[in-house]
Amino acid sequence: MIGDIHQRVTCSSVNSLAFFSHSAYVASFELRDVSHALSDPNWVNAMHEELENIERNHVWDLVKPPPNCRPIGTKCVFKNKQGEDGMVVRNKTRLVALGFCKKEGIDYEETFAPVARLEAIRILLAFAASKGFKLQQMDVKSTFRTEEEVYVRQPPGFESARFPDRVYKLRKSLYGPKQAPRAWYARLKSFLLKSGFVMGSVDKTLFLLSRGGDTSIVRIYVDDIIFGGSSNALVSSFAKQMSREFEMSLMGELQFFLGLQIKQGLEGTFVHQAKYTRDILKKFNMGDSKPMTTPMSTNTALDADEDGEAVDQKEFRGMIRFYFVLDGDRPDIRFAASPRTSHRQAVKRIFRYLKFTTELGLWYSSGSSLSPRGFSDADHAGCWIDRKSTSGTCQLLGTSLVSWSSRKHASVALSTTGEYNPVLHYRTKHIDVRFHFSRDHYEKGDIDLIHVVSANRLADIFTKPLEFDAFTRPRGELGVLQVDGVDNALIKGDIESQWSGIIALLV
Repeated sequence: MIGDIHQRVTCSSVNSLAFFSHSAYVASFELRDVSHALSDPNWVNAMHEELENIERNHVWDLVKPPPNCRPIGTKCVFKNKQGEDGMVVRNKTRLVALGFCKKEGIDYEETFAPVARLEAIRILLAFAASKGFKLQQMDVKSTFRTEEEVYVRQPPGFESARFPDRVYKLRKSLYGPKQAPRAWYARLKSFLLKSGFVMGSVDKTLFLLSRGGDTSIVRIYVDDIIFGGSSNALVSSFAKQMSREFEMSLMGELQFFLGLQIKQGLEGTFVHQAKYTRDILKKFNMGDSKPMTTPMSTNTALDADEDGEAVDQKEFRGMIRFYFVLDGDRPDIRFAASPRTSHRQAVKRIFRYLKFTTELGLWYSSGSSLSPRGFSDADHAGCWIDRKSTSGTCQLLGTSLVSWSSRKHASVALSTTGEYNPVLHYRTKHIDVRFHFSRDHYEKGDIDLIHVVSANRLADIFTKPLEFDAFTRPRGELGVLQVDGVDNALIKGDIESQWSGIIALLV
């Protein structure tokens, strides 16, 4: 321990990415217990920063506990902020209230707050690349006002020496209570609307500001904010407004978000998860495994395998969980997820494919249009066990892939075309709504359905295992590429040439 825990230490963040700077000023490990944090000056400093920020914003008052008071416990959450290269750039401590102790109807009522979908983030990335502006990122430091009377215990390790039995009465909300995200969203929405922004009619986490022919875009994901615009002056003005109204951390150009590594350039934007891929390969001891060129073998026929040897269920579920996180920018492994818990080898093959394609990601070209296109396909009766079909879809803005899915049907289809019958869809309400939505727009002439020959069916990759050549062609046409070490302009031209034949069919 260096110094007194009640004294400020050196700064806990660095601007240089030099290795020795990190070693000197930033702890490279994350903690789970405050007792360990109090022995490390970097984490002590991070805790001081959080508590000073709370005091500066008048978040709470130290008071005697009133009668029948039920104070909530508090806990420090320790997190390392990493740069694009995976190196720690900042130690961050967040004091949170143990909201799981609160009961609905007694301690809180409404908790819902809109959260941006990952598809919405991809659409924004594709839009910004097409319009030629870079996205910036900030996150909130300050807390926000609460309309409820809430008491919390003093932070462990930082109790008052004079009044150890007192509790804090919150003026503003801490993180942790179930209603905190809702309170923060309401506060931020009110500020943005007063500042002239218009909220999206469908997506309530999207806000737009038009001024003098220029446009500014703001996307909210809980306490993380992505923003950008066609005018540097408009973007700078927004950043200054936010800093005056809230305690914000301006993180600069968007590079790392929700596990996605993002590279924004003049020719386009590249989104990948190379670091995360390497981490999970190391976690499951597959870093030295033999690479595979495709995620699934065309000769594999998965079944219940009731006579097969049992596997470690915890390990298998962990592999599946990490896989679904990785699915955020790798549509080429979407179909390969097996729902059978007895087929660890099938999942390991996916990991071996990831070893072969660690650096692949989504490429959003600045030359792409914003016209929406979609492809769908089905492997009719492809499951040899129950003869159910698997459907695959993908949606693009120009050449930029923003959404995809692969789903096994709930019932057996008697034909490849089927006949419209609304009675058959009552058991799957969400499918029912989307089906009727698409059908209504087709009848109104808002969309057009065009048959695509087998060679150009990009959604085929989501429905069944394919041989290497048949697999890599649609993968490349979907914009799943490797950009590192390759000139972006060459990639852009290659994609446009690949798309020329398909677009000709759709125009």
